[in-house]
Amino acid sequence: MTESRNGLTGSEGYRGNRILLVEDSIALSTLLTGRLEAETEASLTCCRTMAEARSALASGDFILALTGLNLPDAPNGEILSLLVEKEVPTIVFTATFDPNARERYAEKKVLDYIVKDSRRTVDTVVQTVRRILGNHDFTILVVDDARAARSGLVEILARQNFNVLQASSGREALDILKADDTIQLVITDYHMADMDGYELTRRIRETRTSEELRIVGVSSSSDRLLSASFLKAGASDFIYRPFVPEELQCRIDNNIETLVQLKRLRRLAERDHLTGLANRRHFFEKMSALDGGAMTGAIALLDIDQFKSVNDTYGHDVGDQVLKMVADVMADLCKSAKLLPARLGGEEFAIYMPKADAFQAHSFCEGLRVAIADASTQNTSKPISVTISIGVVEIESGETFTNQLNAADQLLYLAKANGRNRVYSDLTLPEAMTLKSQSN
Repeated sequence: MTESRNGLTGSEGYRGNRILLVEDSIALSTLLTGRLEAETEASLTCCRTMAEARSALASGDFILALTGLNLPDAPNGEILSLLVEKEVPTIVFTATFDPNARERYAEKKVLDYIVKDSRRTVDTVVQTVRRILGNHDFTILVVDDARAARSGLVEILARQNFNVLQASSGREALDILKADDTIQLVITDYHMADMDGYELTRRIRETRTSEELRIVGVSSSSDRLLSASFLKAGASDFIYRPFVPEELQCRIDNNIETLVQLKRLRRLAERDHLTGLANRRHFFEKMSALDGGAMTGAIALLDIDQFKSVNDTYGHDVGDQVLKMVADVMADLCKSAKLLPARLGGEEFAIYMPKADAFQAHSFCEGLRVAIADASTQNTSKPISVTISIGVVEIESGETFTNQLNAADQLLYLAKANGRNRVYSDLTLPEAMTLKSQSN
């Protein structure tokens, strides 16, 4: 659970990974249990009556409840009162629906309702559960200087399993955003004393794009042009108060889904399809953005020794496994050190090491060389090991990325020419040149 800066627990009520399923239809209960346990990390406790549900609730906490309304010992929806009493977030599925039912669900603070009127009922329930469980990965900042309005919105979002932070002014919101780059959605009121929502939206967009963070404006104003002003300032959506909770939920879900899809597309564009490392284009874009004085640290180029013989001897499928093995070792070591590894193409890889000096860069590359030499493929009948050669340079102030890369490439060439399975850097350059001259 995440606690906001104002002390609110963002995922209050979501404990563990147990789901309570209350449904007297054995067929529907069996289908839901099988699908949910296969497609989520939750474990289900199934009940057919309210009495069984009461007993299950006494035995422990549940992250979520799924329930029908007409049970043998509670035919008039009494199960909802029990779940509200136990503070279990609830999804209702029902055979019929009408406006009175909507009001009743709102009073009971039901998360969602699903009508059992089609063959897609099970699919819809599974998608809804996955959405609610997945909401925990998203952090939302609510900005409103009216405490009651802010608290009401925060409560709705917290029930939906979002991590929720809150700010009582535009300036506080900007401070929170500056300190926390994990926030993916901001919901801001328009009328605030220090800074209106329009100005806050404009200020946020100076540093965070709509691909990184979505902004939803809200207002009780009767000015119908206010929504256009928000959208022109960079907001992703706008809702007039008093809003219908279902509409709010749908709009937020749509914005979250947009973020998920954008992230997926960005990953496909930036990642090498085989290894999952940054691809050549992404690596060069990141480095070019740091070109000149902003670039510090070290750059390494590495190559798998005699990789062509692996492909020739064992085939390209095994060669792909070797590439993935090397990439996995790189990814593990680079993740802990917060470095950027990339596959430039074929068997050639690169690493950007921010803030590393010559000694640190050489030491890291030597550790990587040893780790890869000790590793082997696991998906072949005969384990295969490989070695790598590495050229690494400490970035010189004022030098371009292209020049730094060429310098690393020259050291990589010397490492391969002088026997392979070694690291050459500025620290070993005299030795490298001596060996090279002797070989000539």
